[in-house]
Amino acid sequence: MSDLSTARRSLTVVYHPHRVDDLDDARTTVAKICADNGWGEPRWVQTTAEETGEKQARDAVRDGADVVASLGGDGTVRAVASALVGTDVALGLLPGGTGNLLARNLGLPVGSLDEAARTLVEGRDRRIDVGAVRLADDLPEPESSRATKDSPAGVADDEEVFLVMTGFGLDGEIMADTDEKVKEAVGWVAYVLAAFKKVSGRGFTVDVKAHGGEGVVGATGSDVRRHAAAVIVGNCGTLQGGVELMPDATVDDGVLDAVVLAPRGALGWASVVADVATRHRAGHQRLDRLVAERLTVEAQRPVEAEIDGDPVGAHRALAARVIPDSLVVRVG
Repeated sequence: MSDLSTARRSLTVVYHPHRVDDLDDARTTVAKICADNGWGEPRWVQTTAEETGEKQARDAVRDGADVVASLGGDGTVRAVASALVGTDVALGLLPGGTGNLLARNLGLPVGSLDEAARTLVEGRDRRIDVGAVRLADDLPEPESSRATKDSPAGVADDEEVFLVMTGFGLDGEIMADTDEKVKEAVGWVAYVLAAFKKVSGRGFTVDVKAHGGEGVVGATGSDVRRHAAAVIVGNCGTLQGGVELMPDATVDDGVLDAVVLAPRGALGWASVVADVATRHRAGHQRLDRLVAERLTVEAQRPVEAEIDGDPVGAHRALAARVIPDSLVVRVG
């Protein structure tokens, strides 16, 4: 008779030590749910300032984990997912950050560790798309022939994976300016407070080109040239507070969605916000929507950029592409 333990599903939890209020309680909660469902004892691995989750997740895959769960913020989720792209090992999502944006876009529990763990263990596998982005100071090529990481998905060495959104302009400035202590105290409202200080910025001239897909929604052609406040490229469309910036974006449609925000003054911002709040999909005279498999963005000057909510410094250009059905996620 074979050892039953060899047939049990294996879970590794990669956790950010500053995102877990009570580690012992978290371990007990997850272990009980695993045991109740015939899973093995979970293995817990901590992130560090130098190793933010990708290496820990790669080690877990090598060691035979069936599911690697992230317990931390959106940055930890992205790091763990980067190691799982192109594999059959599933990503589990346990709430630990301010945004929890991928979990929100997938309709997963974000307010309870117990509920999230039950969804992870008792749920099912779902394949989703991920985005790959290259940020640079010159315009990247839309097709990459560069050397790739050791991944079946073919992510290039100078590309970063994103699960939710990337872009630059206002969103990058907000992420760079948000105070961590304020974020810990008031949650996603900290981003709103940072935004109020940035909406009167001077903006930048930008060229956005769509390659493959629908191009500019509600218009002919595939290019946008604007004096803009922000360009945001998304694999999915829901922000903090349930704001649907890209209401038609889904995580498994094989394309990326993008918006170019170009309001003028306070009234312009009010108009754009109203348009987003009412889910006006056709576009707005100060808001362009694009849908494509690949997008290139070139700004006249370097502007602050972000990837899944993490500020990554000032850059002048980016190239983003979708990698369809390349990540397995545990969902309800």
